[in-house]
Formats: sequence, C-alpha cells, structure tokens
Amino acid sequence: MQNIFVANLAVNTTEQTLRTAFEAFGHVLTAKVVIDRDTGVPRGFAFVEMSSDAEAQAAIAGLNGSTIDGQVVGVNEARPKPKGGRTANLEMRRHREHQY
Repeated sequence: MQNIFVANLAVNTTEQTLRTAFEAFGHVLTAKVVIDRDTGVPRGFAFVEMSSDAEAQAAIAGLNGSTIDGQVVGVNEARPKPKGGRTANLEMRRHREHQY
C-alpha cells in the first residue's frame, strides 16, 4: 500500500473524480480531497492510497503533469507528516530566525 500526494487540484475536483483517474492504474483504496476546516472549501490537494507500490508508481508516472478538471496536477509519493505537528514547525522556524 502506498500513499500518493496530489497537488494543484481544481476547486471542483471531487474524490470520485480522483478515484476514476487513479483506477486506470490499479486498485484505489481511498481518495481524500483535503477540505479547509474553517471555510469548508477544498485546499487544492488530496491524498490517494493504492493497494500496491507498483500500481502507485505507475499512477505517479502516468498522472504527474496531466490535467484533471482543467488543472495541471502534480502527483508524487506522499511524505510522512513531521513529528510534533504544526507547533514543532513553528518552534523550528523561530529557532532558525533567532539572532544569536
């Protein structure tokens, strides 16, 4: 099983649209468009899980730079979320910007 990151989605792209596009390359376990919790508007990216690494790699190669709902999308392997979440990222930024 491999998780795939899909960037630069059109606002009207649905999970079913993604599922249909990715099913051309293999079995899709999940397709999730990320929605802003405050506004309820899609944030322009999504995650798709495929059942095998070979199918996922084929989907990445086949869909990266392609057009979905009139928008050229970026498709690549999802990276793990940084440990510590947003607070840790803010602390790291403050540390780098601090004048010693």
